[in-house]
Amino acid sequence: MTKTRSPIRSNVGLKAVMAVTGIVLVLFLIAHMLGNLKVFTGETSFDHYAHWLRDIGKPLLPGVWFLWILRTVLVVAVVAHIWAATVLALRARAARPVKYAHRKKVRGSYAARTMRWGGVIILLFVIYHLLDLTTGTLNPVGDPSNPYGNVVADFAPERWYVTLFYTLAIVAVGFHLRHGAFSAFRSLGQQTPRGERRARIAALVLAVGLCAGYLVVPFAVLTGLVS
Repeated sequence: MTKTRSPIRSNVGLKAVMAVTGIVLVLFLIAHMLGNLKVFTGETSFDHYAHWLRDIGKPLLPGVWFLWILRTVLVVAVVAHIWAATVLALRARAARPVKYAHRKKVRGSYAARTMRWGGVIILLFVIYHLLDLTTGTLNPVGDPSNPYGNVVADFAPERWYVTLFYTLAIVAVGFHLRHGAFSAFRSLGQQTPRGERRARIAALVLAVGLCAGYLVVPFAVLTGLVS
């Protein structure tokens, strides 16, 4: 008897997994960016926001349970996103097992060609970011009661290399998001020449907007606008 493949493991199912997890991650990125921008409202306001995050769900949920539930959902989304992308890539490669000695290079966007190494940079950055501003292990201050001070100390001028790494990671996120959003818009039916132009513009605006929103904070600290 022929073994029936689970719908979720079909190419269509895997693309659906990538789409759903991608939406979850983009929504988190937008919410996180808006929260970061509160640093411009002053130390008291930013610290209040950071402490409020820890209290979401009270008294229904004890302590910081909401944050841990959110982190769990994000981890599952990231793992599922990577798994679906990897399986689809392997299947695409297996579908063309014959390699030509002289194969003409296929034109593609810079984002599409750098999705792989960009993903590695993003993964390393997430690990560092958690150890830096979540656990405080790598932060010069590392005081959970002083979130504003942690941010200012993290991107201080003498720690320019942290800002540089942060910038590289955010730019990688931008390229990744631009390519992913464009692919998603195409999947939704924007496949006419006019539709593709709209999809490219929308994906570019989303990627640039998020990158600018994230990078304005470390550069504001680096230049002394936030101190």
